[in-house]
Amino acid sequence: MITEHHLHPPIHPPRRTLMGPGPSDVSASVLASMGAPTVGHLDPYFLRIMDEVQDMLRELFHTRNELTLAVSGTGSSGMEACVVNLLEAGDKIVVCTNGVFGGRMADVAGRIGAEVVQIERPFGEVFSVEEIKEVLEKEKPKVLGIVHAETSTGAAQPLKEISEAVHAADALLLVDCVTSLGGMPVKVDEWDIDAAYSGTQKCLSCPPGLAPVTFSSRAVAAMDARKTKVSSWYLDMSMVRAYWGDSRAYHHTAPINMNYGLHQALRLVLEEGLENRFSRHYANHCALKAGLQAIGIQFAVADDHQLPMLNAVLIPEGIDDATIRGELLEWFGIEIGGGLGPMKGKTWRIGLMGESSRNTNVLQFLAALEHCLLHAGYQLPPGAGVAAANDFYRTTITG
Repeated sequence: MITEHHLHPPIHPPRRTLMGPGPSDVSASVLASMGAPTVGHLDPYFLRIMDEVQDMLRELFHTRNELTLAVSGTGSSGMEACVVNLLEAGDKIVVCTNGVFGGRMADVAGRIGAEVVQIERPFGEVFSVEEIKEVLEKEKPKVLGIVHAETSTGAAQPLKEISEAVHAADALLLVDCVTSLGGMPVKVDEWDIDAAYSGTQKCLSCPPGLAPVTFSSRAVAAMDARKTKVSSWYLDMSMVRAYWGDSRAYHHTAPINMNYGLHQALRLVLEEGLENRFSRHYANHCALKAGLQAIGIQFAVADDHQLPMLNAVLIPEGIDDATIRGELLEWFGIEIGGGLGPMKGKTWRIGLMGESSRNTNVLQFLAALEHCLLHAGYQLPPGAGVAAANDFYRTTITG
């Protein structure tokens, strides 16, 4: 028998300001919705919630795709669901790798026996239409996979012209929208994207646990023409879509309360309005950029490819990455991310996603960062970062 003194204490997490690469801050109404009474996964009420989640996801993805749903798992499960449903062993996929998450897409495809061809750009750069056309002509793949918003580098990949090249080569376009969805336009139908996946914990500001996905009619036809079963039973869309579709065939017990949370998070996104939301993310990015530049900190990505919700900046020479991040967390309760791969120790990744994209967060972060940098001996004009950000807000919002 377990005696009382062996019990762990109840959960009481610290209150953080989440300004890293995800998760982002979550609104009180989303957290409250997740505490609503649990019903069965085939209860008429929950089936209605599923339908409404689908409707709102279609609006967010700018698509009419029938096969649009939330995979029961984090963003990585959405990636795996798209890859394993579109590809069979022996199929060829070209993966555009300019960061960690393109590499993960290639890894998943390789594990199911697909023939994987990677084209690479240095971390922080994006792909040109010309190099995409060249590899398509040479390799003739079934699928081309690319990351819209590379979380590891802060780089935004233009998609429209690449999509045209992919379809001219009679291939399917698979896009990672984990960081972009809800923070910048993702126009699935207009850009002719065949499969896209995202996660709940970035610009949707819902706890991690679900992965929005959408598949075009072309992608569904490719899945229906498979010669072999999907390698993952859990992520097999031929069965999962029957649960989310009219037949409501039981496949797995969906995370009911997690879907409540996503439902409320999507309501908040659409209540704000997509254009308003995109403008808010961009304005806060610009204010942060002005503040950082005023204290001598530069971005790691060229101006025209910077993500508004994930700001990758170069760590000043002589400043220790982990020390500053540790002090921000310990002294101010602010979390930011370090660099990944070849950028480890060289960049900070500052997230302004969803609920975390606020002018108060920008100003508090700049003040806290100045304090930590001055403590480390970095020379900067005290208050310059906050002043520059405030000047941006004053001239842009009230000017």
